[in-house]
Amino acid sequence: MHRSEDRTLHTAVAHVGETGRPAALATVLSTRGSTPRKTGTKMLVYENGDLVGTVGGGCGEGEVIEAALEVIRTGEPRMVRVDLTEDLLSWSPAVCGGVMNVLVESVAGEKKAR
Repeated sequence: MHRSEDRTLHTAVAHVGETGRPAALATVLSTRGSTPRKTGTKMLVYENGDLVGTVGGGCGEGEVIEAALEVIRTGEPRMVRVDLTEDLLSWSPAVCGGVMNVLVESVAGEKKAR
């Protein structure tokens, strides 16, 4: 991630902490082979599907978003293995040739009394 992306994400996470808006944070923990994003990349997913950041787009990111919505519902963290090694003849734009392991965890804050 670039510094401006980092700042935007950190600001969004802090806002979640201040407002208590349900969200989940996805973090790329490891990669193998060619992947769209590398270790340490983060994405924040809100309960309505809004995103801050990206873990690479495409079908792989869709899997992470689905897991994040489940984490928001249950509060239970999940590990998502994003396999981008499909057959190169599949014509899928998501075929990068690698695998990413993404941790998805709840980001919860407490609403402040007014």
